[in-house]
Amino acid sequence: MTLPMSWNEWAQHDGVALAARVSTGELTAQELASQAKSAIAKVDPALSGVVEVFEDAIADPARAGANLAGPFAGLPFLMKDLGPTMQGRLQEMGSLLMRGNRATSDTFLTAKMRQAGLNLIGRTTTPEFGVCSSADNPAVYVTRNPWNTDYTTCGSSAGSAAMVAAGAVPIAHATDGGGSIRIPAGVNGNIGLKVSRGVFSLAPHLSDLSGLVSIQGCQSRTVRDTAAFVDVCRGPAPGELMPFWTSPEPYQEMIKRDPGRLRIALSHQWGEYRATPQIASELEKAGRFLEGLGHHVDYALPAIDYPAAFDAQTTCYISNFAVVISNMLAARGLERPPADLIEPVNICIWEAGRHTTFAERARMQAVFNTTSRGFGAFFEDWDIILTPITALPTPKVGTTEYLTLSDNPSVLDWFGNLWRNFAFTPLANLCGIPAISLPMAQHEHGLPLGIQAQAKQANDGLLLQLAAQIERALNGQWNSGRKPAVHVTNG
Repeated sequence: MTLPMSWNEWAQHDGVALAARVSTGELTAQELASQAKSAIAKVDPALSGVVEVFEDAIADPARAGANLAGPFAGLPFLMKDLGPTMQGRLQEMGSLLMRGNRATSDTFLTAKMRQAGLNLIGRTTTPEFGVCSSADNPAVYVTRNPWNTDYTTCGSSAGSAAMVAAGAVPIAHATDGGGSIRIPAGVNGNIGLKVSRGVFSLAPHLSDLSGLVSIQGCQSRTVRDTAAFVDVCRGPAPGELMPFWTSPEPYQEMIKRDPGRLRIALSHQWGEYRATPQIASELEKAGRFLEGLGHHVDYALPAIDYPAAFDAQTTCYISNFAVVISNMLAARGLERPPADLIEPVNICIWEAGRHTTFAERARMQAVFNTTSRGFGAFFEDWDIILTPITALPTPKVGTTEYLTLSDNPSVLDWFGNLWRNFAFTPLANLCGIPAISLPMAQHEHGLPLGIQAQAKQANDGLLLQLAAQIERALNGQWNSGRKPAVHVTNG
């Protein structure tokens, strides 16, 4: 089969650029889909990031549901196998228990994506129910980092991050309950924005208030692709329980202007969790770069009770996931999680969380409130807080201490260990504030290291403006212009 463009040309285009070529009639949506299918076939054997490609969506994007008149004009788009459902498609959530689970309808956000012109061509890997740090279970799949396949992609948006980094697609769906967009973006060299709570709808499965920490979004390689995705997919379903943020102008317009001089705080220690000296030095380097762009940069951090915040976050995850697992068991007429079908730590989470009381949740919510207000007070004095994405280097594949395959009998100890590496991302979910990972730095082992910028609620546009300013200053050369070892342009 002859492809419409060379791999170098394919990799140089972002989603907005590909959609523009379809809109002008240079290319068809079907040609893009065929090239994306070939790209996945080229890189996925080494990475194992795609669960399934939908042949009907490759053959006929419009018939499969993509609105070719939408702004994305049939752009191929991979869906994480978790969160929004696609009518008639499998959604197996990285779990043996969920094998064969087929969705009966599109969720609200899925319909928004289709209407925007995204062609949903397949499903990407995720750890079981999105709980742990990597899609790394040999019984299901083991997703590998395209920069070095001995290492993990982290998670939980594992497959989407790998496919975007490897150049298979320019943009893919991701979700973030504690860093699951930003962490894999950070370790795979992508851009990952977690929007504010009240931007993307979770309808009809959860309200954004009861979902509390879970956010939808994407992985991309350019700021404008992320801005375009937010512009076209944001907004409430009818009858949302909470208000939704709006923007005075589209982010795609806002990012064309530099922000004013920003007050940027740096921090590489949150409570007892601290970054390695090498990671801290990369953060300092990023701070100096931003000073060079004219911003005021200094070390500062919010005055909050960090141990209490992490304890509340842990309570939230344990009780939320216990309910998720209980609902899945009930739907299958099961009393308890089958040990051969659900990973050990997830069974422990179910045990620990299924009897959580309203009083415990109320105490958790009270800490969410004081933490969120603490960050709010901080953002009266500072526009941005900058941290590394992770506190420790990216783990190798098979590092079970971070996985739900772990034999750690203590759920609290398991989560505490998780926070030692992933301390800097979850409090943004707790507070509902926006945060973005930018591929500006490098780990000592040569893999990408994301630098995270966080801002106050609804200031998503400011984060994208800063990201676009950095992108222009780098001449678009994220990751110092380097490409991963596994990439469509190789071999």
